[in-house]
Amino acid sequence: MSSKQSRNRTIITYYSIFGVIIFLLVVLPIIGKACYTSFVDGNAWRKIGEKQIRPNVKVLATRGNIYSSNYELMATTESRYRLYIDFWAEGINIDTLKKYVKPLSVELNKMFPTKTAVQYENHIMNGWKMREKEEKQIKAKEKGVKKSREYRLLDGEVNYRQWKIIRKMPFFEKGPNKSGLYYKEFVKRTNPYGTLALRTIGDIYGELESGGKNGLEKQYDELLRGQEGTSTRRKINGRYIDVVDVKPVNGKDVISTIDINIQDITEKALLKKLSEIDAQSGTAVVMEVATGEIKAITNMGRIRDGVWGETKNYAVSDLSEPGSTFKVVSMMVALEDGLVHPGDSVDVGNGVAEIAGRRLEDHNAKRGGYGMITASKSIRYSSNIGVAKLIMRAYGNNPEKYVEGIDRIGFNQDMHLEIPGYGVPRIRHPKDKNAAYWSRTTLPWMSFGYETQIPPIYTLSFFNAIANNGKLVKPIFVKEIQENGKTIEKKKTEILNKQICSPTTLAAIQQMLDDVVNMPDGTGKPARSDKVRIAGKTGTAQISQGAAGYKAGGLSHQLSFCGYFPADQPKYSMIVVVRKPRNGPISGGAICGSVFKEIAEEVYAKNIIYNPASFPVDTIHPILPVLKNGLLDNSLRVLNQLKIPCKENSVEGAWITSELTNNQLIIENKKINGNSVPDVKGMGAKDALFALESLGLRVNILGRGTVYAQSILPGSNIVKGQTVALQLK
Repeated sequence: MSSKQSRNRTIITYYSIFGVIIFLLVVLPIIGKACYTSFVDGNAWRKIGEKQIRPNVKVLATRGNIYSSNYELMATTESRYRLYIDFWAEGINIDTLKKYVKPLSVELNKMFPTKTAVQYENHIMNGWKMREKEEKQIKAKEKGVKKSREYRLLDGEVNYRQWKIIRKMPFFEKGPNKSGLYYKEFVKRTNPYGTLALRTIGDIYGELESGGKNGLEKQYDELLRGQEGTSTRRKINGRYIDVVDVKPVNGKDVISTIDINIQDITEKALLKKLSEIDAQSGTAVVMEVATGEIKAITNMGRIRDGVWGETKNYAVSDLSEPGSTFKVVSMMVALEDGLVHPGDSVDVGNGVAEIAGRRLEDHNAKRGGYGMITASKSIRYSSNIGVAKLIMRAYGNNPEKYVEGIDRIGFNQDMHLEIPGYGVPRIRHPKDKNAAYWSRTTLPWMSFGYETQIPPIYTLSFFNAIANNGKLVKPIFVKEIQENGKTIEKKKTEILNKQICSPTTLAAIQQMLDDVVNMPDGTGKPARSDKVRIAGKTGTAQISQGAAGYKAGGLSHQLSFCGYFPADQPKYSMIVVVRKPRNGPISGGAICGSVFKEIAEEVYAKNIIYNPASFPVDTIHPILPVLKNGLLDNSLRVLNQLKIPCKENSVEGAWITSELTNNQLIIENKKINGNSVPDVKGMGAKDALFALESLGLRVNILGRGTVYAQSILPGSNIVKGQTVALQLK
């Protein structure tokens, strides 16, 4: 080996040794520090790390929506945003803030004029002054001083559309790091149709996770709320970020039986009458005869003079003496038992009589009474004396048989209604344990609607059974349950009593109810209509004042009218109840009958089905309807049922778009995939909600009708949980 090679090897050896020494000098301290940290300071650091992580944080599911039978939104969850400024944000600069605070304040004033631009400017600058004060305290090492990073920008919350505008205002447009602007998202239950059927739809508690408070929101709370998920909250760069571990399962949708159009008609008619007579409260319920579906229900109580609102669900919970509408029950029982016949005579004299040792008057006593009348006319004239005498003659020696007849109809059963807090009739019986509960006046006074308490919904169900050829059906408020736009449960009509009486008795009762309204001397004459034939019965009852008993005067009366229409082929039954009117006649026919008539005429007018073949062909305007964009299966089902022809162009997917060309309906494929935000313009609210929410997006709906604008452009990348604002018209 040459001397040169030997020298090179020696140099390499020295470099190797030197390298190892350097390596050990660098690495050993690191290893030592790591060991020290792990074994000596490990517990302390682990505790600090644990503070930065919060596992098992609840992730609330999106609460399901409640729809009308027309698939209009009646209750939905809306995102709201509470805005803050973090004046300790790293990029915030006082010079930049001073430069933009005036134009920013002007823009805030334009959107929220409750404060002037100067007030907004002062408010924002006060936030910066607080930051400066805290900074001085921190430098002075004062104890207990923390950085205030949650300075409220506005007093209330804003919706998504407003938040989108605000973050583009001067200064805020620079982003959260340089402006400090950030938000906290909250969810709020909203009712797009305001007070329509509000007590029936129900409400939720202030905190969404607390669930339903009343109405359908409470009854179907478990389905609506879905299943919550979990996330881990980690602190990164001074802010907490939630990482979802278990995804929540969104709540199911409830499709109610409420028809928005009928509901609107009913509420307006009732409110107009309440305003006219200044009553304490009023109730109106419309029921579909064949199915028992409640198509409209409004419960208005006086909030203050001149203002009424949905304060209590009187229709299902109010236990009150029904008054003269109950005479129909008494007559049906007596006819069915064969103890009374429609042509039987009864003398009501001059309208005043003593029955069971107690004075009883008819409503026309001051006009000399009705004299000798038939059993049928005792219903037409609503004679208390006539009905009381007939029932006493039939059941005076056996009152148990009378009560058994009421039970036979189905009045004493619990209908298990879908509205929490519903009432069940209280029908007296001679063998009740409390002997004082039944007296010698109980039977005659029960016969015309006193000494018994019945919720209006039960009275309506009875009259509905008369219209339904004797079939008593349960009132229902929900028609189906949906999940992601697909029906998973369909509610069926429940028959409570297949036949409340014989066909002969039923025919006699139906004729009596028709006479009440359509005969010139019937008490229900104010409900008579030239547009649709109405049958029904009036009711006027004094309201018991407890120990004070029954007092005269309008302030202690409950008025009602219950019936059905069209009388020859009943489609709907209805009850109208008004309590304690301050003005107007004390007459169930004049007050409630007139409301019934107005509602019936409008509902009938909107539901008349004409034969299209009887109309001349329109050669100028298209005869085909406009079809909204939406699901293919649903669209084809509707077109097939309406027998509307269409042309399909390359329709392969689940979604379609349509257009009218040369009076021909053409449907084409509309591509929607899970990678980008779909174009939902032209869709109805229901389909748009389904299309977006099924992709993990949240939706805010503004307006009614068809989607014409969306806040996130079609084709944009999907960000799970992002909110899309839809504008409908």
